[in-house]
Formats: sequence, structure tokens, C-alpha cells
Amino acid sequence: MTEPITDGETRRRGEPRRRNGALTFLRDLVIIFLAALLVSFLVKTFLIRSFYIPSASMEETLVPNDRVIVNELVPHVVGLKRGDVVVFKDPGGWLDGEQLPDLTPHTALGKAAEWLLTQVGLGTADSDDHLIKRVIGLPGDKVACCNDFGQLSVNGVPIKEPYITLPAGETRASGTDFSITVPAHSLWVMGDNRYDSKDSRYNRQTPSHGFVPESDVVGRAFVISWPTSRWSWLGDYPDVFAGVEQRDS
Repeated sequence: MTEPITDGETRRRGEPRRRNGALTFLRDLVIIFLAALLVSFLVKTFLIRSFYIPSASMEETLVPNDRVIVNELVPHVVGLKRGDVVVFKDPGGWLDGEQLPDLTPHTALGKAAEWLLTQVGLGTADSDDHLIKRVIGLPGDKVACCNDFGQLSVNGVPIKEPYITLPAGETRASGTDFSITVPAHSLWVMGDNRYDSKDSRYNRQTPSHGFVPESDVVGRAFVISWPTSRWSWLGDYPDVFAGVEQRDS
């Protein structure tokens, strides 16, 4: 004859089930967290990434303390275009002597949070060894400045650049004259704040001779994400470079 189970025995037999249920919930929670972290890491590695703007070299398009989101499919999947705003690693010597702001959090919790955000593409801890400029010349392009009207030309075609900032009373697109041909697999980049930008012109004496290897490009900046008052898309101004391709050689 089967003996009835008392309330005490029911509680004792139910306790392991409850404990197992709690452990299963915690296990599932950890798996979900790790999966989300992995997906975020893959997004950062292959799709998008956040960077901090430390200098005034891209004003007024970008100002200090802006944060931008970068499309990492460019240039590995999607090709670069003239006018693209790109983030790239220092080709060597470009950042020598630069006094960049210290973005390192001062607390252990802050450091851990910044590290985690950087791993998933939302932090900016690795911004201090990268630069951001606008692509003016692609491989094979002949870029020169300035003509009699103070304009920069690409492949012999003078262009009007609405995105540049010039000092009061200045009309020349560059304070220094130059004429170059962009080597294969390289870029000629310039800051929008033309008289306050250590770009390709300034770095002619570095190992890269002022050119940026395409392999050093992290991606194309396409939106200002922070502060919210500055939120906007970053254009590549295709009309500025219209007709330039027709004269490539």
C-alpha cells in the first residue's frame, strides 16, 4: 500500500527542483549575456565602431568632443569615394608630439565599463592612435593646389569645397602649394579646417610621405552620434567631385 506523502516530505522533494530551476535560469542568463557580447564584438570587428574627435582639424564638420560611428565595411567590402570622411590608424609619425586629451576613466568601475564598451564598439578607448580626415585623392589621382582662384584641383578639375573652414579673409583652399600623384593602394586626405589640420600636406616627411595606405583605413564615419545636439549624417559631397573621374589617367 502506497503511503501518502506528508507536507514536510513535499517541501523537501520540491526544494531541489526549485534550486535546479534557479540554476537553470542563471545559466541561461549567462549564456544570453555571452551571446550578446559575442554578437556585439562581431559587430565591432566587422560592421560599426565608435570614435572620439579630439581636435579641431575637421571643423566645422566635426568639433572636439564629437563622437562618430564608423562603417567598417568601408573599404573592405564597400569601396572608398572622394569626399568620404575616414578614420585610419596612424601610418607612422603623424601623431608624434600630439597632445591628446586623456580619456582614461579614473575609477576601476569606469575603466571596466570603458573597456567593455570598447570591445563591443561603443567605447572610445582606442581613439588616441587613430586620425580622421576627408578623402580628397584616390589611387592614381593628381591632386594640386592652388590655381589662380585659390581652388584645389583633382585630375585637373578645379573643385569648390563647401565643407572647408578658412580663416577670415582667406580664399585659398590650402596655405601651402602642392602637386602630387597618389600612389597605388593609398589615399590623399585633408582636414576640413584647412589652416589647422596636420593632414597629408603636413606629413610629407613621414615614412608614408603624407599618403595613407588603404590598409590603415578603419572605416567611413557616417554619423555624429554624440552629443545629441550634434546628431547628423556626414555627407561625402558627390557633386563636389562630379566630373573628376572623366579625367583620370
